[in-house]
Amino acid sequence: MTPPHLALPPADRVRSPLTGWTRAHWEALADRQLAALVPYATPRFAQYRLPGRGSWSGVASDGLEGFARSFLLAAFRIAGAGGDVDPALVERYATGLAAGTDRGRRGADGETWPELADCSQQMVEAASVAIGLHETRPWIWDRLDSRTRERVVDWFSGFVGARTWDNNWRLFQVVSEQFLASVGAPHSRSDIEAGLDRVEDWYRGDGWYSDGDGRNFDYYNGWAMHLYPLLWARMAGPDGDGGRGEVYRERLAQFLGTYPHFFGADGAPVHQGRSLTYRFAATAPVWMGALADCSPLAPGLTRRLASGTARHFVERGVPDERGLLPLGWYGTHLPSTQAYSGPASPYWASKGFLGLLLPAGHPVWTDRELPLPVEESDQYTALPRPGWLLHGTRHDGIVRLVNHGSDHNPLEGPATDDPHYAKFGYSTATAPETAPRAWERATDGHLALLAPDGTASRRRRIHPLTCAGRTASSRHDACFPGTDDTYPILTTSALYGPWEIRVHRVRAPRGATVREGGYAVADRTPPYVERGPGWALARTEAGLTSAVVGLYGWAGEEGAEGGADVVREVEANAYGPHSATPYLSTRDHPGGGSVHVTLIVLTRDDARPRALKEAIGCAVRDGTVRITFPDGEELAL
Repeated sequence: MTPPHLALPPADRVRSPLTGWTRAHWEALADRQLAALVPYATPRFAQYRLPGRGSWSGVASDGLEGFARSFLLAAFRIAGAGGDVDPALVERYATGLAAGTDRGRRGADGETWPELADCSQQMVEAASVAIGLHETRPWIWDRLDSRTRERVVDWFSGFVGARTWDNNWRLFQVVSEQFLASVGAPHSRSDIEAGLDRVEDWYRGDGWYSDGDGRNFDYYNGWAMHLYPLLWARMAGPDGDGGRGEVYRERLAQFLGTYPHFFGADGAPVHQGRSLTYRFAATAPVWMGALADCSPLAPGLTRRLASGTARHFVERGVPDERGLLPLGWYGTHLPSTQAYSGPASPYWASKGFLGLLLPAGHPVWTDRELPLPVEESDQYTALPRPGWLLHGTRHDGIVRLVNHGSDHNPLEGPATDDPHYAKFGYSTATAPETAPRAWERATDGHLALLAPDGTASRRRRIHPLTCAGRTASSRHDACFPGTDDTYPILTTSALYGPWEIRVHRVRAPRGATVREGGYAVADRTPPYVERGPGWALARTEAGLTSAVVGLYGWAGEEGAEGGADVVREVEANAYGPHSATPYLSTRDHPGGGSVHVTLIVLTRDDARPRALKEAIGCAVRDGTVRITFPDGEELAL
């Protein structure tokens, strides 16, 4: 249900039978967010200083971020309406451009934007300003006086010859200098070409980029690595892109072929990777596919995916009663954000409004909505480039992601673990535990070796092995914080309906405890928990259940000691203040090799782990694990 503080048009159940949303809903949502920012503007609208935790870049940078990211939203709204919007909206951003680039008043009122310096946060924001200026050129840039245009160009010129971070930031320089080129200003063609060439090094195939060197796979693939090259091509035009635009369109088409499989029936995207506070931005690549005329998705599916995601957040209080986007997933939740995120960072959600650039008569706005893959049938999707398995179940609408490939580390050298990358499992209904105390414990979505003092080993660099059909495997070297000792763990996952079978082949030191945690479920009230011999579960008030069932190698098997239990946390999870994770453990490892087989369950069904433990057969012989399911299907792993 739409919160009462957010007035939206009536639902259209003829054109949009699944979400009720139309273009008018998107326009209303954009207008509400833009209007809500006005009380937080500096006097000449050059910065928007929003309430909330500041970033590590400082107040002035955060204020610029508020201008730039909201300008992106304003630009899509203005250009999409052909300039037929409240004139005050255009005037605010034109005035802000003039004030932000007025170096003559630097220090006089604190509104002047920080200059572009090597690897500065301003580089990120400049790209949004450049895109906004390009899309609104007839209504803003062309109407600026010559002195203001000169100052804007002078500010952007800080990019020329500058150094950026060697990841998606290379694209901020590309689009910003292309804007300079588009207005006849001095720029470096070699900067543009070098940035685009560097991105080629990160293309892994099948529509997937790593965000920089290493195995950095997350939503940046869609809202950065695909988006900016095509926005650059849009600026450069077909005669100025050197043929690159067609390559980018082909790659986006490949990526979009499986992208709808990341979204649950309730519109939620899989909760994996960093910067998730951008929320709606997860829909940017599907809009870009339509805008660049390269999408393999039917127009009705494009709108259903995008509108479903936007509605998902709106119905859960985003934007909030002030009309603002807080740092978090639904409400404010700082542990799930990154230190580089300031109070205006969530406004990269503006990318999710890219569809407003499509005319009102475009099929994405007029065709009847079509269902998501998970709404039609159970789905299994293998993505070997990032090393992921997706499985969605129609009866409960949940999509789960099994991670055997993305770790957000360089390929060599020191490695760290991060709760948004290190887990075995992510989903559209759960989030990893991210509060410091919970992350130190590292129970959910993790196979850990526990030292005698209870310290948990970490899953840092992931080495993918296989990913095809319904199975995937990888190796990681378990390591204890503060030591150089490592212990290899080889894990194979196999999917069966809403279930995942995990087989761990472990090398462990003598005396260690082996522990496996399932999904963390969270709610406004403490989840119900239950445990028994070799199994444990946690269930929210709404019926979302996470369960783990020991099939082999856990307590009670072959005399092993340990047990099954549930760990609770408070204010550790982006999905709610009370969370719980079921886990299995077995103590006093004899040292050397062992095999542990676990059934991982995340469902809205009435899960009965005791019955599952009895109904699923598991035998280990000569290193091969054989699983027999209740319907007689057998699996050898």
